[in-house]
Amino acid sequence: MKLAMLKRFFRIVIKIVVALLVVVGVLCVIYRDLVGYGLRQAKGQLTIVRKAKPVEEYLSDPAFPDSLKQKLLLIAEARQFAINSLGLNDTKNYTTMYDQQGKEIMWVVTASEPFQLKEKEWKFPVVGAMPYKGYFDEARARAEQKQLEDEGWDVNVRNPGGWSTLGWFTDPILSNMLSRSEGDLVSLIIHEMVHATIFVKDSVDFNENLASFIGDRGAEQFLISKYGKDSEPYHQFVQEDKEYINYVDHILRGCVYLDSVYAAMADKPVEEKKQLKEAAILKIMETADTLSFDALIRPGSKHKTLPNNAYFMSFRRYQSRQDVFHDEWQQNFRGDLKAYILYLADRYPFL
Repeated sequence: MKLAMLKRFFRIVIKIVVALLVVVGVLCVIYRDLVGYGLRQAKGQLTIVRKAKPVEEYLSDPAFPDSLKQKLLLIAEARQFAINSLGLNDTKNYTTMYDQQGKEIMWVVTASEPFQLKEKEWKFPVVGAMPYKGYFDEARARAEQKQLEDEGWDVNVRNPGGWSTLGWFTDPILSNMLSRSEGDLVSLIIHEMVHATIFVKDSVDFNENLASFIGDRGAEQFLISKYGKDSEPYHQFVQEDKEYINYVDHILRGCVYLDSVYAAMADKPVEEKKQLKEAAILKIMETADTLSFDALIRPGSKHKTLPNNAYFMSFRRYQSRQDVFHDEWQQNFRGDLKAYILYLADRYPFL
């Protein structure tokens, strides 16, 4: 009797396993592009993690430039400051470095509707909907760009200064980061560390805006603690930040203007829409000519084309909620950044 029951149990288990394998197989067929993309991304990330070396190796290498050693030591200090003074998670990120040898290693593709500031989203397991898609292979990124453009999307491809794997891997310092100014470098490191502490599924605008806010405010506090308010590194960062904010505010006002232009031309022919769109974007960029921010795109500059909707959407994604976070931080937490971060981490459980 017991033997018969045991055989029956194993038959049921085998059926369940077979059914699961069939389901997995079907899902792999249906989502083969996503599966293939995920495997390529994992391979690219693991290759970088595997080839990254402990920071100590670079610090002990007599051939490694002293100026870059100072940047590595700065990152170590900023990282510890973010953990101890800001309450960000210690995931061992940025304790290794990957030598890019001056080459770009990642390309991020974003897209927007051509006559509406509405971004395209890709859906991924765990993290949910994302308005960007990263590649460790430029040819694949350009192929994605072409396909999207052929479908009518406005597309932007950029090389990120850094990225976070949300603690799934040990994110290394990328050697190109070391060319940044001290404040900008610290802001970037803290920005990425925020992602490994607070990350809300399907809320990229919230995640990126928050990381930008904490990155910049955290960098200010770090520079003050290390050098003082009268120091050159602090004043340089404040001036760079001021110039950038002026440009950001101009572009965000431009987004509002574009929203009104697109709404007004909804029923017009496509060719007329294109002309009105180009004129509107040209107006936005020409009226920015009094700003000093050095990343400004102006007609007639080294940039050959006007920015498109995907460019404008990137500013909404990273900068449109800064005032909201700033007001909440000041009003409810009296400028205590660590208390604000701990509150947010408790309110928004990680993924």
